[in-house]
Amino acid sequence: APAIPESPIGDETFRKVFALSPIAVLASMIAYLCAQYVDIAIYHFWKRVTKGKYLWIRNNFSTFLSQFIDTFTVVGLLCVFGVLPWTLFTGLVISGFLFKVFIALIDTPFLYFFVYILRKRFGLKMGEEIALDI
Repeated sequence: APAIPESPIGDETFRKVFALSPIAVLASMIAYLCAQYVDIAIYHFWKRVTKGKYLWIRNNFSTFLSQFIDTFTVVGLLCVFGVLPWTLFTGLVISGFLFKVFIALIDTPFLYFFVYILRKRFGLKMGEEIALDI
């Protein structure tokens, strides 16, 4: 699709930028799937180790590693596909990972709040889960 006539950006630049979108989306989805698999596995590992206690450990430790994998993978794939230069790799991985760690730490009180509400709503004890009949 061409740029609109009122655009300050010409067609060539517009096409160049948006031509990379499918590659970026593919890289992001691959990274997301890998990271989520690791996140779930680590979360349940810590749940077994802590016997269902210390939600903040499960939430943060699983998130920290999975978000590092996500950031490393998506930035790496974007460099491999030529969307980003390799000179930006380290800086983008570090800054992206630190941002995600910061957000994970901020969301921990909200997680405790919503877990409290759901436990109360469904009458669940510490470590107990809702049984799903699939």
